[in-house]
Amino acid sequence: MAYDAKTLVRELEAASGKIPVDLIFENLRLVDVYTGEVRKTNLAMFGGKIVGVGVAKDTECAERVDCGGRYAVPGFLDAHVHIETTLLTPEALGQVIVPWGTTTLFVDAMEIANVAGNEGLLALVKDAHNLPFRIFLEIPSRVPTAPGLETAGAELGVTEVEQLLTLPESVSLGELDPSKILDIREEYLQKVCVALNLGKICNGHAIGLSADALNIYATGHLHDDHESVTYEELLERLRVGLKALVREGSSERNVLALIKGVVENGLPTENILFCTDDKHVQDIHKEGHISYNIQQAINCGLDPVKAIQIATVNAAKHFRLDHMIGSLTPGRQADIVLLDDLKTIRPAAVYKDGKCVAENGSALPTEQKSYPDKLFNTVHLPAGLSKESFAIYTQGKEAKCRVISLIQDQIINEEKQLWMPIANGEISASVPRDILKLSVVERHGKNGHISTALVMGFGLQKGALASSVSHDHHNIVVMGGNDADMLLAVQELGRIHGGFAAACDGRILGSVALPLAGLMSLENADEVMRRMDVLNEEVEKLGCPMASPFMSLSFISLPTVPQLGLTDYGLIDVLGHKITNLVLETKA
Repeated sequence: MAYDAKTLVRELEAASGKIPVDLIFENLRLVDVYTGEVRKTNLAMFGGKIVGVGVAKDTECAERVDCGGRYAVPGFLDAHVHIETTLLTPEALGQVIVPWGTTTLFVDAMEIANVAGNEGLLALVKDAHNLPFRIFLEIPSRVPTAPGLETAGAELGVTEVEQLLTLPESVSLGELDPSKILDIREEYLQKVCVALNLGKICNGHAIGLSADALNIYATGHLHDDHESVTYEELLERLRVGLKALVREGSSERNVLALIKGVVENGLPTENILFCTDDKHVQDIHKEGHISYNIQQAINCGLDPVKAIQIATVNAAKHFRLDHMIGSLTPGRQADIVLLDDLKTIRPAAVYKDGKCVAENGSALPTEQKSYPDKLFNTVHLPAGLSKESFAIYTQGKEAKCRVISLIQDQIINEEKQLWMPIANGEISASVPRDILKLSVVERHGKNGHISTALVMGFGLQKGALASSVSHDHHNIVVMGGNDADMLLAVQELGRIHGGFAAACDGRILGSVALPLAGLMSLENADEVMRRMDVLNEEVEKLGCPMASPFMSLSFISLPTVPQLGLTDYGLIDVLGHKITNLVLETKA
């Protein structure tokens, strides 16, 4: 945001009563995130900013609003989010998050960047000033995420990252996984140095690190981490100076465990932030956004004011934007959430720049902008794709295999080593044992790679599921009990230019098209939710008990989340950062 002297003169004139202010909120209880106080007062606004707290009753103004004794808190900040995994464009997303009080997103657009590079990223955030919420950019640091271990659609080198970091809305270098630091990979260290030299922070992704490794990681000037699953992990990160982002997404449910530990141990909360990271639109609609993190924290026994501080001023300070957002104090943007009850985080009204953008659970509509045509043609299936493409060939009668085992409500997984029967030279899925095939199909039109592994934990009794959303390379990932249905589900994604699909017994049960980069829909939020609900009902009929099966499917291929990942190159030993064997040994 640019400042100029003429505007500042007008703001000072309004603050000093020399000219009328635009708006005064009267009869409210202000939650002061700096002092922890809750006090009865008023707020005066001019030009979209707060210019007075507790101003004289006879202050001249264009409009007065009686807040009826409601609580006024700053707009909520999501400290780390991938917009693409909401399945919505930013224009549609505002309809869902703003009524829940979120007025600022810190966006790492690495998903669309991995598909379409700079052009995709810039198209996503173009005209963001027209949105009912703010976007600040965490510039993607790893496009591709795992060079040499996956095929992505694009690449952002040091030069491209440096150019993006100079954008006015850029505030940080996006999340950087441990291998880039612990293996001392100079290209990524150059990106860190570029960010530091531009006065920007560097976001972390310190998943699975020991205390010793965290020391090295923090030495690399990473400033935060959103991958804590246990309280002990959160504490270890704080001890080395990393800010701890407490995440609550669709398949990463961390607030209860982490905040329960914070409350039980009386841990200070000044260095804790909230984020969603990856959350589907239905979950936002039903539960809330950052408001849900706050509510869960309060339910754990955390003081409501502290929970609100975590969601507001803590994030603003971390990103060095507390001069602009994060508090209801003079000189800051008038991003305000009005609550009837401080212990029930359900906004009655939400304001951005002093203008009402949502009231009683409904947001003002935002016009859908246009996107470049090439972003709608990003799904290219390999020539000659057939059901045999998913076969696992080996010799013998039995094979000891590495199997990816899901952990409920988390994106991390465990490696299990299980014996699988071999029939006619092939290893097949074992549905009764909940061991299914998992394949990744390269869809960027570069090499046509296909790899197959085994996964357990989905509970699918029949059929197959496929997704063109698969972090972070976003090739097609497909899972199922038989090769024919897997092929059908993948072919459906080619037909609809990306999205989600379910197949069973030789027919498509349903699909949701995400044609924008194979990641997002151009439909409004209500229509996307309706389509997802219908598809999820079909998946439930297939025996899968998961609330967000496609979110879990989209993460299982990650080559940066322990213990195992699957890319088009093969099965990945995440902590070893290398391709590993599916079959460990066989018996004749």
